[in-house]
Amino acid sequence: MASVKELYEMSIREASDLMRKRELSPVELVNSCIERIETLDERLIAWALLAKEEALQMARRFEAELKEGRWRGPLHGIPVGIKDIFYTAGLRTEAGSRTMAGFVPTYDAAAVERLKEAGAILLGKTQTTEFAGLDPGPTRNPWNLDHTPGGSSSGSGAAVAARMCPVALGSQTGGSTLRPAAYNGIVGFKAEHGRISTYGVFPLSWTMDHVGILARTVEDAAITFQAIAGYDHRDPNSLNAPVPDPLVSLKGIKPPHLGLARGYFFENADEEMRRHAEEVAEKLRKAGAKVTEVILPTDFQVTSGINRVILQCEVATYHEEMFARKKELYRPLLKQEIEEGLTTRATDYVRALQERLSQRAKITPLLLQLDGLLTPGATGAAPEGLESTGNPAMQRPWTTVGVPTIGLPTGLNQKGLPLGVQLVGAPFAEDKLFSVAWWCEHALNVTLHPPLR
Repeated sequence: MASVKELYEMSIREASDLMRKRELSPVELVNSCIERIETLDERLIAWALLAKEEALQMARRFEAELKEGRWRGPLHGIPVGIKDIFYTAGLRTEAGSRTMAGFVPTYDAAAVERLKEAGAILLGKTQTTEFAGLDPGPTRNPWNLDHTPGGSSSGSGAAVAARMCPVALGSQTGGSTLRPAAYNGIVGFKAEHGRISTYGVFPLSWTMDHVGILARTVEDAAITFQAIAGYDHRDPNSLNAPVPDPLVSLKGIKPPHLGLARGYFFENADEEMRRHAEEVAEKLRKAGAKVTEVILPTDFQVTSGINRVILQCEVATYHEEMFARKKELYRPLLKQEIEEGLTTRATDYVRALQERLSQRAKITPLLLQLDGLLTPGATGAAPEGLESTGNPAMQRPWTTVGVPTIGLPTGLNQKGLPLGVQLVGAPFAEDKLFSVAWWCEHALNVTLHPPLR
């Protein structure tokens, strides 16, 4: 049995290497994560459902495969958390909503299918805001229980940060993966829109929904991306194109050329976050990166408004029938989004869809000139209070136009809360973005561990 560190603290890569050499068993790792969850989750409330027996059963099966010489890849035997908007066959899936109380799907979401095929072990379902909207769930931030963990992937972000699992799936339609990553001091990643199938995921906006990945290292996020990305005929938005391999070129990049985007992003960040982003940019310069200020298109800030119009119309379309029957069960903020969507003019919706494409076309030439665009990871550290999940202003533009984005933990503020930055890549170039992020991660050499015990 490995004794280098507590098993639950291991990255995917560390655990996988030991398992492949038969120095660590999936059962040992799963038990360690379960014990960690049972120790902490009464305070954190990161899990909507802990599937203890099912996880141990899967662990025993994948351990038997290792003994037989079968290795499915680096996720073989790795415990994962699944946001509770992803269908999981035989496991309760309630999307954080009273309207779905007791719902048990008969099939898995595509991303869950692919995780299982890769040998990953489902620990259970992580907490979400209602249908991945704005109404906060019960989860608390592991760095300070009086602060929000962000949303809507609240449970996934808190669980990974608190070392309950090395990786978890989330989603992002506004800022729902990268904002929790920034608030919890971990890595958050979303790919090109359509690169990872959303089949079997409760939709918020078909036009902008992304599957997200929350992990503790860039390499772990890349490993997970490689396992779940790819065309799926069941998802109308799925990209029928080759998936770039992030692991082939992950560590081969020279010091990158980064563009520091102030403008909209600094205008929406607090003073502490602006100063921190400048400090990170300077550290990367000293490490060898070329960092130049870039000018965003003059009307780039309209993307946040576009996002809201599209989201409201599409969430209203999905929920219209059930909303008519169960309106009283919906929470206030989601109810408001649905009601506004039901009264939005079709011309405003179509205009927003067209403007979305226009903004993508305008920003793409800039992204193609750079190895990565650098922005603050959030408007600031996680706000105090549990009445809100924070401001998604840093992520909304990139979610709206659908380009790859990754968030890195980069330090702590004066109150001991995580701060992070965000790197944006060119369309369809997830492999390049991962390699840039890996270089930055190692140049900055920041690993954050919450004080929760």
